[in-house]
Amino acid sequence: MAVDLLLGLQWGDEGKGKIVDVLTQNYDIIARFQGGPNAGHTLVFDGNKYVLHTIPSGIFHKTALNVVGNGVVIDPVIFKKELENLDNHNINYTDKLLISRKAHLILPTHRLLDAASETSKGKAKIGSTLKGIGPTYMDKTGRNGMRVGDLELDNWKEKYKSLTEKHIKMLDFFEVDIQYDLDELEEEFCRGIDKLKTLQFIDSEEFLNTAIKDGKKILAEGAQGSLLDIDFGTYPFVTSSNTTAAGACTGLGVAPNRIKEVFGIFKAYTTRVGSGPFPTELFDEVGETMGRVGHEFGATTGRPRRCGWLDLVALKYAVQVNGVTQLMMMKGDVLSGFDTLKVCTSYKYKGEEIKHLPYNIEPENVEPIYSEFKGWEADLTGMTDEKSMPENLVNYINFIEKETGVPIKIVSVGPDRKQTIVR
Repeated sequence: MAVDLLLGLQWGDEGKGKIVDVLTQNYDIIARFQGGPNAGHTLVFDGNKYVLHTIPSGIFHKTALNVVGNGVVIDPVIFKKELENLDNHNINYTDKLLISRKAHLILPTHRLLDAASETSKGKAKIGSTLKGIGPTYMDKTGRNGMRVGDLELDNWKEKYKSLTEKHIKMLDFFEVDIQYDLDELEEEFCRGIDKLKTLQFIDSEEFLNTAIKDGKKILAEGAQGSLLDIDFGTYPFVTSSNTTAAGACTGLGVAPNRIKEVFGIFKAYTTRVGSGPFPTELFDEVGETMGRVGHEFGATTGRPRRCGWLDLVALKYAVQVNGVTQLMMMKGDVLSGFDTLKVCTSYKYKGEEIKHLPYNIEPENVEPIYSEFKGWEADLTGMTDEKSMPENLVNYINFIEKETGVPIKIVSVGPDRKQTIVR
């Protein structure tokens, strides 16, 4: 058996959590492969809303195992809160949530370093979630990091103390005033560690490859979006991990030839949280309406998302980089009521028209060129099949399929798992 992969094709917040939840019934294992609590996967079903940050979105199904892979970074404090929220809803996770020993730990001082670094940048800040993600990945690549497996060793507290002392010295470099009580932070951290240690730690690469040999069906779950990839995103306004398809291999320890289907998720329009270039961003009433109707606020930070028309140049780039085999369009219902819809099909770049994503898409270099489409008035939220969709929506979908060369297999028409049309 092979591994299917699900990831976002824009700047995150595409609705990956909902689709993982919808698809989980078809899989034995859901495995998260990168990122950390800077992610926010929102799921709505049975009248309840759940927000996950680190735990895979298959946790609400009774049969599927959920693996937090080696490419993920874990904050024990936030992880504890996630688990307690599951406890409050009587969700049993003890036997079906497995943690890779090779996953790195976010320490309290990683969050302090994140805050100091962002504050020191002033107006040039990158829009960090301030969750300590960047500094943790820096320690990982600098070969200084702490991993989950270290918690099984007798000297893990010594390693923690040594790394923390190093971080405290690094804070002085930024010359900013960051107020903190380390004793209080460490008490909270240790409580998180105690909760984390109640779960099963595994050698995840061995576990997953054995599962493949045994014929188990695995869905790899990504976080953030392709345009936030550390290599292929809008650098430096990106996250600190590889959010694209290749990241699933290094983040889980599975070979490239084990990847079969690549599900790419995108919104019918475009959003972005934080700083960074956004060619199709709208600053008018249309953008405000998208944000209001779409409830566009970050699931992790609560920050309002910037909204704009669908950027097909960026979407085709993400499809290409990831080798997407199936597309899934989210929030088509949000566009109901607009007389005219626009899709960016090319850029005016340094005086020339181009159809690829260039090295720099800052506003001074890039101007979007749009194609226009007739909108639709129909309320999509109660629709359950393709036959009931308005003609102009079908035309919109057909155009995207033609331009990307990839079929759109799912159209989401609302936040609930039931509001999902399979084509």
